[in-house]
Amino acid sequence: NFTILLFHYDGQTTEWDEFEWSKQAIHVSVRRQTKWWYAKRFLHPDIVAPYDYIFIWDEDLGVEHFNAEEYIKLVRKHGLEISQPGLEPNKGLTWQMTKRRGDREVHKETEEKPGWCNHPHVPPCAAFVEIMAPVFSRDAWRCVWHMIQNDLVHGWGLDFALRKCVEPAHEKIGVVDAQWIVHQSVPSLGNQV
Repeated sequence: NFTILLFHYDGQTTEWDEFEWSKQAIHVSVRRQTKWWYAKRFLHPDIVAPYDYIFIWDEDLGVEHFNAEEYIKLVRKHGLEISQPGLEPNKGLTWQMTKRRGDREVHKETEEKPGWCNHPHVPPCAAFVEIMAPVFSRDAWRCVWHMIQNDLVHGWGLDFALRKCVEPAHEKIGVVDAQWIVHQSVPSLGNQV
């Protein structure tokens, strides 16, 4: 039920042949580029319009506890337009908002460090997902795609602007705790860019 598109920034494509699913995937390879460069050029909203959701994930994510179909069911159930899986709380965590909560399916707000949340409905305490593993609805992606600069590298700061693409953002952006991932924190881009 998914089309997998792999963007290779390191020129290594045949190494993926050992995985059966990779033989059905679309591989695009341009050296020294990043996922946002690829997304801007290859994921135009009109091209991906047949898809309900667009996953734009980094390559250093552990997905042993993640099922994409169950994830989509929860996203629909909770009315999320922009989301991400919860992150394992003991590894690679930057924001409290993205931390997996073991006692719920989804969360849409959190407490951060003292003084960081001047308003409870704005990032990083609500209406926020991290840029490493976002999932966008078709409509949200159309808006986000227009936000992406042609030369965007890491996407830092984009996560704070995503709320401009859905209303009310604090209800339509959230973290799916029941389907979670582990950020391996492998600095793979290195000096590629």
